[in-house]
Amino acid sequence: MDLPVQITLRNLSHSPALEQTVRERAAWLERFHPHLVSCRVVVEQAGRHATKGRQFVVRIDLKVPGGEIAVDHQHDDDVAVAVREAFAAARRRLEDAIRMRRGDVKLHHSASEKT
Repeated sequence: MDLPVQITLRNLSHSPALEQTVRERAAWLERFHPHLVSCRVVVEQAGRHATKGRQFVVRIDLKVPGGEIAVDHQHDDDVAVAVREAFAAARRRLEDAIRMRRGDVKLHHSASEKT
């Protein structure tokens, strides 16, 4: 299945290599959750910090049957690292959602429900 991916670059010049990386990472997410509906990715250069230099923010919004998963990740200096780490966080969230849906995660009841 070809996952529809919407990519937005803010305060960055157009980069075919960056867009290709985002598309490859989005396709990689389909291995963990084959029923992804859509993927929206925003890569933004947030500005220049006085001591740290450039800061990149990557936001990923994934639509899955029955819900949505959102990930925000910030990294200094390297946009490729920010993208990689954001997609790794999205993978972990997808895996958590799958475990919850299957019932593999035990939900703890509040004290008032135990009586």
